Amino acid sequence: MSRTTPSSAAPSRTAAEIATQPDSWRRAAGAAEGFDGLPRAGERVAVTGCGTSWFMAIAYAALREAAGLGETDAFASSEFPAGRTYDRVVAITRSGTTTEVLELLTALKGRIPTLAITADPETPVMEAADTVAVLDWADEESVVQTRFATTALAFLRAGLGELPAGLGVKSVTEAAVDAELALTEPLPEAVVAAEQWTFLGRGWTYGLALEAALKMREAAGAWTEAYPAMEYRHGPISITAPGRVTWTFGPLPEGLAADVAGVGGTVVANAPCDPLADLIRAQRLAVALAEAKGYDPDRPRNLTRSVILG
Repeated sequence: MSRTTPSSAAPSRTAAEIATQPDSWRRAAGAAEGFDGLPRAGERVAVTGCGTSWFMAIAYAALREAAGLGETDAFASSEFPAGRTYDRVVAITRSGTTTEVLELLTALKGRIPTLAITADPETPVMEAADTVAVLDWADEESVVQTRFATTALAFLRAGLGELPAGLGVKSVTEAAVDAELALTEPLPEAVVAAEQWTFLGRGWTYGLALEAALKMREAAGAWTEAYPAMEYRHGPISITAPGRVTWTFGPLPEGLAADVAGVGGTVVANAPCDPLADLIRAQRLAVALAEAKGYDPDRPRNLTRSVILG
């Protein structure tokens, strides 16, 4: 039986949550319309979070700045530069209880306007932030974040409005159409059977590459790495070989496919699919690998839903 053939067992909760993302993104796009508290054009903004939320912050910050809407930085909440000033700080926190995020929002209170994006309206973040966007329909039972993270990014992305054509970024509703295809297309056998995966991205898709690698490590304990795509030739290509995958979010840089093929690696490039939709394929791959190893993708080793420091 092919390793890409679905098993007869009931899908994991993670797999079920992954499958709801297209509708969740459409709802996020609607929620962003007229929401008061999203960054305004021209504002100097910082975006923050921990783990997956930080990677979504990286993606949004790069996209907003590339669109010419204002200087936008992204930081892990524990590394936020206390001395900097911004017009607005956006914090992404699914649980609303993450210690580093709450401490940062408390420190910024009364000094810099803050927006928190969360899934749970009954958590301390509701008081810690000045404005809160509750995306409770995107909350998850699984420890591993999939649906909430992409929905938070879809919400922020929709809040940017119509982006310049030169960026080649689709609307959130168009991305949702691509997501439906990403949910149904079989994963290539060579990708499922590989022993190592390197994820690459440019601009805003670098954050997606980081997140894809994290999902593979969290759910499946896989050997994965992530880099800016143009950095691939500056060292990471050394681990590329037969049985190893180089997966690029967005268009392939010129010559990269030949470089990978030249050392026997497998290239994955799903452009013109929206890169956020392509992340769904990586999520599905992480679940498939976890199940093949006998792991529970809903309850990854050594992880909890929220990190609360004592």
